[in-house]
Amino acid sequence: METILVSACLLGIGCRYSREIKADERVCKLLERKDVVMIPVCPEQLGGLPTPREPAERKDGGVWNKNGENVTEQFLYGAREALKLAKLYGCSQAILKERSPSCGSGKIYDGSFSGKMVDGDGVTAELFKKHGIRVIGESQIGAEDKPACQ
Repeated sequence: METILVSACLLGIGCRYSREIKADERVCKLLERKDVVMIPVCPEQLGGLPTPREPAERKDGGVWNKNGENVTEQFLYGAREALKLAKLYGCSQAILKERSPSCGSGKIYDGSFSGKMVDGDGVTAELFKKHGIRVIGESQIGAEDKPACQ
């Protein structure tokens, strides 16, 4: 049995900054497997941020919301709490929301709120990688049929 930490929003939990529900078919399909247990987590909520909340992006080593408020500490706190959960449940990998300032891996928004992408990782993805947890984006998961969580 494999235990995988997963961004809760990918399972249809209303924790996205906009509170919009966007379950990912590929990730939800994994719920049907008998050899996988998923631990849903939202690092931004764990960091004390409300839902809904202003969109945020990484820039200059920190995280800023669209109103110009520095929310780096909340993102860092949430990342550390997510790491505690990953270790508690023995997760060696995590499926995290792509492009997110928390969970994005490889490509994230550039901090200008213009939709432009840059190379980089979200705060949680970066911390997980430093601790040897493999980070997978939702587009890296294969899927067939309908998702189990819709």
